Amino acid sequence: MSDAAARLVETFRDFGGDDLRDLWVFDHHGYEHLYLRADVSDALECLDISRFIDNERFGYVTRDTYETLYYADYGYTIRGFDSFEQFRTFVGDRPTGVLASFDRGTDGRDFAALNDRVRALNDEFDGAELFSDPTARDRQP
Repeated sequence: MSDAAARLVETFRDFGGDDLRDLWVFDHHGYEHLYLRADVSDALECLDISRFIDNERFGYVTRDTYETLYYADYGYTIRGFDSFEQFRTFVGDRPTGVLASFDRGTDGRDFAALNDRVRALNDEFDGAELFSDPTARDRQP
């Protein structure tokens, strides 16, 4: 794992602690998981992860649309499910998508603060550095 990827995992672990379920990076060519909790890994075995990530790639279009429609810059998306919350943002010039989920808590989370931390890391590295092989096509876990 690259230094950039390790620092991203550390940022998400610091934010979510044991509630962090999974952490993925993706671009137009592929995806990798950077962190996958054992119970979540078991639950994902029956799913087609590539379809799941393909759906997240629609965020590239959404991001561009929001950038042209609103007076503020797009930052991140949060989705709530019955047992977890999902966070997605984009980093780097390419850009690279970052997707993570957390067990639902009762206190709420400051996802804006998490996004600020991710943005601060983004100032230090290129999104391509998050992949184990940035030149590979169709990367998968």
